[in-house]
Amino acid sequence: MGPKVKAFFDPQTNTISYLVRDPNGHAAAIIDSVLDFDHASGTTQTSSADKIIAYVKEQALDIQWLLESHVHADHLSAAPYIQDQLGGRIGIGNNITLVQDTFGKVFNEGTEFQRDGSQFDQLFDHGDVFHIGQMRVDVLHTPGHTPACLTYVIEDAAFVGDTLFMPDFGTARCDFPGGSSQTLYESIQKILALPDETKIFVGHDYKAPGRDEYSWETTVGEQRKKNIHIGGDVKAEAFVKLRDERDAKLAMPKLIVPSLQINMRAGNMPPPDEHGDVFLKLPINKL
Repeated sequence: MGPKVKAFFDPQTNTISYLVRDPNGHAAAIIDSVLDFDHASGTTQTSSADKIIAYVKEQALDIQWLLESHVHADHLSAAPYIQDQLGGRIGIGNNITLVQDTFGKVFNEGTEFQRDGSQFDQLFDHGDVFHIGQMRVDVLHTPGHTPACLTYVIEDAAFVGDTLFMPDFGTARCDFPGGSSQTLYESIQKILALPDETKIFVGHDYKAPGRDEYSWETTVGEQRKKNIHIGGDVKAEAFVKLRDERDAKLAMPKLIVPSLQINMRAGNMPPPDEHGDVFLKLPINKL
């Protein structure tokens, strides 16, 4: 029996957070949580995370893991806030160190910013196996969108982050520092090698033209046949050409500057100054 999955859609960032629970018990994990952030005022709110927390308490669930599919560039992680409320260990791919090194330089963080992933409780490598209650979780390293992207395969369900979108929307951009369309193509092949009936839960949805409702669940078989970028046995060269041409026309995500600075710290804010105030940096001509 596969996991029980409840999705929480955030309309401000088009992010889907997932609560994944063991059908045979109360053990659960939260994947890709959202901390609400108003860019104009620089204020945070916790309404999105509080909805998840309220549901967890209502169901009397035991949160064992707070999992990040990658260092998000389009929303802030609420993992530390949820951890304070519910417990659980914060995990991400071990290539977080590459992301921290890259963006530590972009944001001129200095030597006090640790680039060893120590802000997280667990760093996962490709092939790692862990459990949520009795459910087995297999870790796939699926970089390309970012160097630290992971897919969590939980029994018959795969949580792919931003690697794949719904079949009618395609695949993730690869133009951030450390991204690679060739690498993404290779990563997607790992996902498509899973059984056809494997459920795929995507990290975002933007409603493709002609679709009226937001969607976030598909299957490996549907992706292999119908994905507009990669389906139908598209070859690497054609995919790289399509992806690179498309990426060249995309604007940077609205929340990329705050998101990267906070998410590379496992969702924690930069250290406060002597007055207890927190500031973010705005690099000029760096992104």
